Amino acid sequence: MAVNPLKNIRVVLCGTAHPGNIGAAARALKTMGLARLTLVAPERFPDPQAVRLASGATDVLRGARICASLDQALAGAAFAVACTARPRELAVTMVTAREAAARVIGVARTQPAALVFGNETFGLTGEDVGKCQLLATIPANPRYSSLNVAAAVQVFAYELRIAALGTAPAREKQRTLAVFEEIEGLYGHLERAMLETGYLNPGHPKKLMPRLRRLFGRAQLEQEEVNILRGIVKTLARPKLRKP
Repeated sequence: MAVNPLKNIRVVLCGTAHPGNIGAAARALKTMGLARLTLVAPERFPDPQAVRLASGATDVLRGARICASLDQALAGAAFAVACTARPRELAVTMVTAREAAARVIGVARTQPAALVFGNETFGLTGEDVGKCQLLATIPANPRYSSLNVAAAVQVFAYELRIAALGTAPAREKQRTLAVFEEIEGLYGHLERAMLETGYLNPGHPKKLMPRLRRLFGRAQLEQEEVNILRGIVKTLARPKLRKP
């Protein structure tokens, strides 16, 4: 059943160092009708500075969910976007904030979605990006693309609101995308099977798993498709003996 997509989107801030950025991000979300803020291992929170910068959005701060890891923060999400200014080698597809917002809203009409932002200094790690299905960036001045994390949240929140206020798509059969835990379960299953069969050399893994994450990230697998793939992997790794 369709819901207000803005209520089905969580904004995830990873390892935020300055509590003022958390407060400013909360304010940015509330101005655009979003309210689900998730914090992964913030250095200082709760903090009076966060409250000051939140201004009238202290309700968003009070409702913020604190997680120990990105895996925990993305649990249950069917679609996650890594928001970054830097292109990544072997990363998932990179699009503009506007295109990402349209895709997020499309999913969030029926399933939970997430936008993930990194630490103010280091941004998102390659591992963080690998847990998302899309990479998005703000097309800023290429000579000076550095943007405060709270300002970046404001831009993405604005694009999400514009996309949500647009004409709703024609009703069609809605895809039920696999959620984060199901996708991660598939990756783990694939890696174990490849180790058992000798296809993946643990001493020289190279970039096989990131390439597989990129491949399946583009596909946006449905729950049934994940189950089919895991069944195939299980059968190929441990084939049943045929009866004569």
